[in-house]
Amino acid sequence: MYEHLIVKEQDRWVEVHLNRPQVRHALSRALMREITTVARALSDRTDIDVVILTGDTRCFSAGADLNDAQAWADDSLSTVQRRDIAGTGFRMCKAWEEMPQITIAAIEGYAVGGGLALSLACDWRVLAQDAFVSLPEIALGIPLTWGTIPRLVNLLGPAKAKRLTILCERVPAPEALSLGLVDYTCDKGQALFRAQALAAQTLAQPAATVRMSKESVNAAATALNHASSYMAHDQIALAASSPESRAARGQALR
Repeated sequence: MYEHLIVKEQDRWVEVHLNRPQVRHALSRALMREITTVARALSDRTDIDVVILTGDTRCFSAGADLNDAQAWADDSLSTVQRRDIAGTGFRMCKAWEEMPQITIAAIEGYAVGGGLALSLACDWRVLAQDAFVSLPEIALGIPLTWGTIPRLVNLLGPAKAKRLTILCERVPAPEALSLGLVDYTCDKGQALFRAQALAAQTLAQPAATVRMSKESVNAAATALNHASSYMAHDQIALAASSPESRAARGQALR
């Protein structure tokens, strides 16, 4: 059913494995569309109460596929086409954020850029002790979009959100935990097992009440998110077309 995902269904929970290992699970448009599709399909399932999202033992995701990303600034495309392309990640993250089930990202190795952005759309993040996270978008000449900035502000507050967004620092697991960027750390190779244990804890609770509680928390936390991120499609298209942005991405692709 999916070209770039492996979906494993258990009793009342599902694992979604990113499956582009040859490019470190880089988020191509094709993969992002599949991630969006599986989120929307699972959202309609009343027999599934937890969804775990993961990569493999090497990494979660290297972020947006920069080869695909060149389309953001492709002058041969119409503005409507470029906006649609630029909005792919936003729609993907929103689909995961809006899932009624509890969602858990299990991260080994690293979650970089769009990979971390996707994990932030989940309810909880488990990070292996030797892993790291980072948001290098500005160093690539593009703003951090996909609705990630309001999620960071909700989690960390404005100062730390600016630090992670603007300085493009590599954040190791212990610091990510202390900042509140992830919720749990674990031994190397154990992220999926820790996520499964969290799934079991969640499944022990009354399912309807869990869903109601998640909906209430999200309603309070995300009330202004759209107002602060709806222009992201246009920001990324504008920034991506600048000479400095093209040069930064060119360096990264070498």
